[in-house]
Amino acid sequence: MKLTLSLAQMEVVSGRPEENLFTAESLVAEAAARGSDLVCFPEMWTTGFHWDAIGQRAAEHGETIDRVAVMAKRHRIWINGSMPALDGEGKTANTSVLISPAGEVTALYRKIHLFSQMGESNHLVSGNCPVLAATPWGSAGLAVCYDIRFPELFRNYALRGACLTICPSAFPHPRLEHWRILIRARAIENQMFFIAVNRSGREDLGPDGMVNYFGHSTLVDPWGDTVIEAGEEAALLTAEIDMELVAEVRSGMQVLRDRRPELYGQL
Repeated sequence: MKLTLSLAQMEVVSGRPEENLFTAESLVAEAAARGSDLVCFPEMWTTGFHWDAIGQRAAEHGETIDRVAVMAKRHRIWINGSMPALDGEGKTANTSVLISPAGEVTALYRKIHLFSQMGESNHLVSGNCPVLAATPWGSAGLAVCYDIRFPELFRNYALRGACLTICPSAFPHPRLEHWRILIRARAIENQMFFIAVNRSGREDLGPDGMVNYFGHSTLVDPWGDTVIEAGEEAALLTAEIDMELVAEVRSGMQVLRDRRPELYGQL
């Protein structure tokens, strides 16, 4: 099966969801016009990491998801990205939301690994469950940014049959080379497509200082080849991929079958 997808690398306006949703509307429309089945946004793309605004507007998070669902239905396209959303206990989590062209929330993944260096756990609650989403192009694993440094999550997805992972992110300088290596590593070791969408521009994190996001949103195939990679500026990248490549690579080099988990012990 062929999948056409767009990576919406955008500069998020911190604490101003209306502006971000306005920008997203044009990106979604353009992705649909290009024939994309799926458009992916970065981490916290509706609000940025404006902690005060996120806390004060907790009740609006569900309304924001509803508005994105309307976009998906209007343009008949799948949409993914991470945004603040309330969990079952009414607490705010960094949540990857996958919405279908029918405007239905197909999957919600709450970021498992919170970035302690930035104090993310002081403002958000972590998730406790990996999530595989059923899609027309196969099982899709969901992750968010810092998760990419924890290979166990993606091996879990691969062993459960995932053919791709979508990872909205907010990676800043000076970790560009980490970004490039980690994306390729997760794709190669699990023989899956890896979609990593990053932010561009700058953001003032208050006590944590100013950060400069480096963009370079990337799509890597199961062999580890880069299909598309953006530069540092805001951009909408589009590519077509053949999902049959996953089975081809896995049958040619049977890494998952050749594992020896009984020898690895409790990691």
